Amino acid sequence: MNWKIKTFDELTTNELYAILRERVDIFVVEQQCAYRELDNFDQSSYHIYACDGKEIAAYARILPSGTAYPELSIGRVLVKESYRGRGLAVELMKRALDFIREELKEKVVRLQAQEYLLSFYGSLGFEKISEVYLDEGIPHADMLLKFK
Repeated sequence: MNWKIKTFDELTTNELYAILRERVDIFVVEQQCAYRELDNFDQSSYHIYACDGKEIAAYARILPSGTAYPELSIGRVLVKESYRGRGLAVELMKRALDFIREELKEKVVRLQAQEYLLSFYGSLGFEKISEVYLDEGIPHADMLLKFK
């Protein structure tokens, strides 16, 4: 597995297309949620992903502080269905958090977690900071991680 972290401007058109395809396949098609996937946050974000050849196996977007929330945030976290169950979600999140702490020197990370993933993110140190609410018809809660 080849891991990369790039800004929007560093992505090739083929990389961007593969990322957007996986995001639409999972968040729109698989989860049957019609919403605006392209939200104009990609251009200011870091994109962390694992490639297996030309295929995106895992992906997350790191949004700078002040983009979606006052804090830096992680979103669009995914693992392609054929790669699930291999520990890629944990590796993806650990790599993203290491980058945020070591390279970006941030102290706090926020995310919007689907309800069924609250314990997963909790195992990484995130704490639930909101009640569960519906976002595009899917139960979510806000979570925060403070680095020590």
